[in-house]
Amino acid sequence: MKELKFLKENIRRQLIKEYLVQEIGDAGFGGVDIQRTPQNTIVMLRVERPGLVIGRRGSKIKNMELTLEKRFNLTSPLIRVEGTEEPGLNAQIMAQKLARSIEKGWHFRRAGHSTLKRIMDSGARGGQIRIGGKLTGERARSVKYTSGKVISSGYPSESIEKGFAVAMTKPGIIGISVKILRKNVKLPDDIQIKKVDFGEVKSDGGNESKNDTQNE
Repeated sequence: MKELKFLKENIRRQLIKEYLVQEIGDAGFGGVDIQRTPQNTIVMLRVERPGLVIGRRGSKIKNMELTLEKRFNLTSPLIRVEGTEEPGLNAQIMAQKLARSIEKGWHFRRAGHSTLKRIMDSGARGGQIRIGGKLTGERARSVKYTSGKVISSGYPSESIEKGFAVAMTKPGIIGISVKILRKNVKLPDDIQIKKVDFGEVKSDGGNESKNDTQNE
């Protein structure tokens, strides 16, 4: 029964995420964290442009809180909005932007390389983009673009930030996944060379030879 409850909770979280992406996608949706307290359910939103989420006098947030309570059975939801300082290092924001670019008619290869370049220009240690679906014909296929280091196993892989988005095109649905290794992550094979200051090395050899000559 615990497994079933866990599965239902994950499904509800995914549905909430899809609803929020639909409502505030234009603001640059960067992720959501849901925390339960004895009185309320705090929904923390990470977005690129907080002003578009808040709306006039907070009207948009109030409407979303009512929807979260009625449709998804959240107990007294309270939405908090947090701005993202570096959108280029947020995998979810980059995935959403890439999806919107493809929907606007950008070629998937151009859009993928442009997004990956922005990720690396933002200071990421590595980035990887996967695009899958009906890209050039009736048969679905996938492509992958990678730059820098992207760890897939071991404890460094826990520092990989992941994002996923969907682009709706005429041929069909295109899935997009983005992985980013942030710039402040230390890897096991990182080598740091420290500078050692030995100071001034004083040699008294010359003075000793002069003293010996004078004594003779």
